[in-house]
Amino acid sequence: MVFCGFGEPLERLDCVLEVARWVKKLSGKSVRIDTNGQGYLLNSGRDVVQDMKEAGIDKISVSLNAHNQETYERVCKPKFENSFEKVLKFIEKAKNKFDTEITTVTIPEVDISKVEEIAKRMGVRFRKRKYIVCFW
Repeated sequence: MVFCGFGEPLERLDCVLEVARWVKKLSGKSVRIDTNGQGYLLNSGRDVVQDMKEAGIDKISVSLNAHNQETYERVCKPKFENSFEKVLKFIEKAKNKFDTEITTVTIPEVDISKVEEIAKRMGVRFRKRKYIVCFW
């Protein structure tokens, strides 16, 4: 049994995969995962995309809240080097197995048209999301 609590990233991936299997089995509906696309960075040595496919996931939505590495580091504050490029590589792998989209939030730091261009160039759908200010 997978423990779905606060643990190491590897445990979280296993939890997500187990929940996806359960939802797919019980509902038979399409399963979409929203992600920051850092699955390979967090789970070194695993074929994350293949694991997700085998779990029954149908769609992937990747939040790419930047149009380049510099903006990605400033807005997303990743813990890994070259994370922007590695997220793009995740999208490349995912688009071959899933209905894949790139999303971005409408904030001044992000050039929305450039993110949309990245999505077009990669052959995936694009969707912009309205930025909602936290209330706490």
